[in-house]
Amino acid sequence: GLLGDNGAGKTTLIKMMSGVVKPDTGKILIDGKETEINTRKESEEKAGIETIYQDAALCNDMSITRNIFMGRELTKFLGFLDHTKMAEIAVDVLESGVHISGIDTPDKEIGFLSGGQKQAVAIARAVYFKRRILLLDEPTSALSVRETERVLKYIVELKKEDISSIFVTHNLYQAFQVCDRFVVMSHGRKIFEKNKGDTSLAEVTEQVIKV
Repeated sequence: GLLGDNGAGKTTLIKMMSGVVKPDTGKILIDGKETEINTRKESEEKAGIETIYQDAALCNDMSITRNIFMGRELTKFLGFLDHTKMAEIAVDVLESGVHISGIDTPDKEIGFLSGGQKQAVAIARAVYFKRRILLLDEPTSALSVRETERVLKYIVELKKEDISSIFVTHNLYQAFQVCDRFVVMSHGRKIFEKNKGDTSLAEVTEQVIKV
């Protein structure tokens, strides 16, 4: 869990890891190895990182299938899109790994899905493309209570797929539901880091709210 008050630097750190912002100093280490990330493409393909924002970064006027493969479309002879193959894979994506309830066809437009279902599609997309790390930037902030619980369940299920998640949130109760370790930032610096078993909700809350 990546925690901290507004202006702590959480979003800037996420942007650095996703290749949107280049850090002035410091290093990014993945599996103990220094990894240079200069672009979004490098973040995804070189470092295996997928970023999921609170709006899920999906196109409402396109189908679930097109959103899963947006920017990574499968092609066939002469470069034509292989719609059949993408649709077949989309069905498998929706039925395995992160199972998404309430969706009967991958042809459904994203705009007709609930907020929780949109987040689930974004997470399922990351699972299919074998991302090792998910950066979840306030993924539940605009969701209902029921949808929030579903998304938190999806995050827990990612552990079974050997996918690590960095969960950015202001809701410490949600963080304690799904996170194994907590890092608190303030003014661009790490001020606190402990495993879940070595701390408490009260201690983490105190670290977040202190000046």
